[in-house]
Amino acid sequence: MKTLDKYILKSFLQPFFATFLIILFVLVMQALWLAFESFAGKGISLGIILKFLWYTTLLMAPQALPIGVLLSSIMTLGGLSENYEFAATKSAGISLPRMVRPLVFLTLFLSAVNFVFLNNVYPYAMLKQLNMKMNIKKKQPSIALVAGSFNTELPKFQIKFDEKYGEDDNLLKKVMIYDLSDQNGNNKIITAEKGKIVSNEGSRYMTLVLENGHYFEHHKKNRATFKERQKMPASYAEFDEYTINIDISSLSGGDLEEEKYKTQYNMLSLNQLKDTIPSMKREYDAFIVSRSKNLFLNVDIEDLHTYPDSLVNKELSLNILDNFNLREKQNILNSSKSKIDRSISSDKSNKDRLKKKRKYLNLYDIEFYNRVAFSLSCLLLFFIGAPLGSIIRKGGMGLPMILAIAIYVLYFFTNTFGRNLAEESSVTAITGSWLSVFLMLPLAITLTIRASKDKGLFDFKSFINPLINLLKNIFSKKEKTT
Repeated sequence: MKTLDKYILKSFLQPFFATFLIILFVLVMQALWLAFESFAGKGISLGIILKFLWYTTLLMAPQALPIGVLLSSIMTLGGLSENYEFAATKSAGISLPRMVRPLVFLTLFLSAVNFVFLNNVYPYAMLKQLNMKMNIKKKQPSIALVAGSFNTELPKFQIKFDEKYGEDDNLLKKVMIYDLSDQNGNNKIITAEKGKIVSNEGSRYMTLVLENGHYFEHHKKNRATFKERQKMPASYAEFDEYTINIDISSLSGGDLEEEKYKTQYNMLSLNQLKDTIPSMKREYDAFIVSRSKNLFLNVDIEDLHTYPDSLVNKELSLNILDNFNLREKQNILNSSKSKIDRSISSDKSNKDRLKKKRKYLNLYDIEFYNRVAFSLSCLLLFFIGAPLGSIIRKGGMGLPMILAIAIYVLYFFTNTFGRNLAEESSVTAITGSWLSVFLMLPLAITLTIRASKDKGLFDFKSFINPLINLLKNIFSKKEKTT
């Protein structure tokens, strides 16, 4: 038996290490490709790039591990079935559950490793990679500027443009600039048809050369009244070329490994999440209570129970409006309408703020439960891949690879779908995090039962034979009656 267990483990571990490394390489290269724009033209040293790759590898390892387990289990069990090794062991009185028992223990160990990795290594790698990515993004603001929205990263300036083009992506079209250097609001507005970014490596300035534009400045004094502001002069000019020098020394220098973001939900361990979530929930509840109190005060509601019954006038009508004349009724209704409108307007203005607070809190809840649920994905996908491999009886990289990709895509889709539902508060955080497990578990149980009973993937006879017997009984009864 020990020889058989060693042989089964060896048959599993050989494809597992190969597939795990291949999948990990593919995932890291995909992440690097997505982050390529952050590195291009920034003068980043090779050491920083290698560190970024190392942190990315640590982040992708928990995703590659379940795929490696799934694919290698299908390949191993499929190869053993294809070579009739299962048939030989069954004839010797060894059942399928007994054969795969060492693989079950190995998968349990891999799930434990995945959990430890997700709880300790993953938050550290996320902390390092995200801070490095943000620091690299700010290293060269000319590359970081995004078309179609106001860019607020540059100190004392807000820049918006419709398009960025050219070989070096330094040419701009339809530029609008708010000059906030006076710290007096957006009183200086510059627009131009075209613009060019000039930024030399090592320079503390980034130069914007604008063409065919307009300059407007409202000369506003501090602490001026509204009437005084209306009388204040303004400057307006057109230009063919206008140059702006922006001091970027606060952005272009500094340590690329500086850690500014430390409390994001995916940077915390389970213990840290457990300590953080209660305080966040208290802040969220306090916000809701403050909004409800504000609504209560806005409508001037008074607690009638504070007045004793002896002060109640028995002659007054129960219909409150009947106790007032027409003018007073109109005043009361108008006042009520204005207060309701104010309350509705206040609720609308705070709706997005409340939604963002709830969504931000949900992210921490989801991360807490998903760490445990995703660590069990190795075990879950093994109980799908192993019986599926013994049923299809096909080893190698062909059909098993296709089946493994299809199954993992289904698992990943359901996991992402559940997280998105929980993020929008459509379901609870624990339901959204465990949704993929709940949906895939029946498939794992069904395949395991069918594989242990040596049944095929689809037993058409079990569906067709009852129908054939029913038709035979019907026709035999008709022949007897005739």
